[in-house]
Amino acid sequence: MGGWFNREIKSVADLAGLKMRIPGLGGEVLKRAGGTPVNLPGGELFTALQSGAIDATEWVGPYNDLAFGLYKAAKYYYYPGFHEPGATLEAIVNKAAFEALPVDLQSIVLNACKVVNQDMLAEYTARNPVALRTLIEKHGVDMRSYPDDVIVKLHRLAKEVISELAEKDAFSRKVYDSYQKFLRQAKAWSNISELTYLQARDLG
Repeated sequence: MGGWFNREIKSVADLAGLKMRIPGLGGEVLKRAGGTPVNLPGGELFTALQSGAIDATEWVGPYNDLAFGLYKAAKYYYYPGFHEPGATLEAIVNKAAFEALPVDLQSIVLNACKVVNQDMLAEYTARNPVALRTLIEKHGVDMRSYPDDVIVKLHRLAKEVISELAEKDAFSRKVYDSYQKFLRQAKAWSNISELTYLQARDLG
């Protein structure tokens, strides 16, 4: 999700001066759009949002946001999450220690990581829609889409930020080029598979 807001976002102009807890590259995008990114640990988000120290915050999605009680501190729940498409996990292992393991144990570590990440994605797919319905129907959350001009602006700025990052060194450029190639391929396939399938289900 895009995040929880204590004020409406009706146009790009409403991003000016917006104090939002949003770290990393997403924060840089917001800054270029005129907002003020604020870095806060998760434990301080609710109080900061409730007190007005920040105007908005991103967190994860309905399942986690419901458990966190963010609906008690902000009225508007915006989508999509321009700063990230969804949650993922990472496991950081010392390279020398990993390579010192026998091949079979290396395989176990790698596959354990894959299984945990896949299970998490499946759990979110199942639990997010239930939590979203609870937020809207039980707690009266006002869910809204970012206006088109806001999405276009944030998209342009995101491409700008990532493109600049890609120019910093050869490895960053290699990762960026690989990602862009995969994105084009995945988008072309998704448009005629998942997207078309979901749209067809709504026709009947």
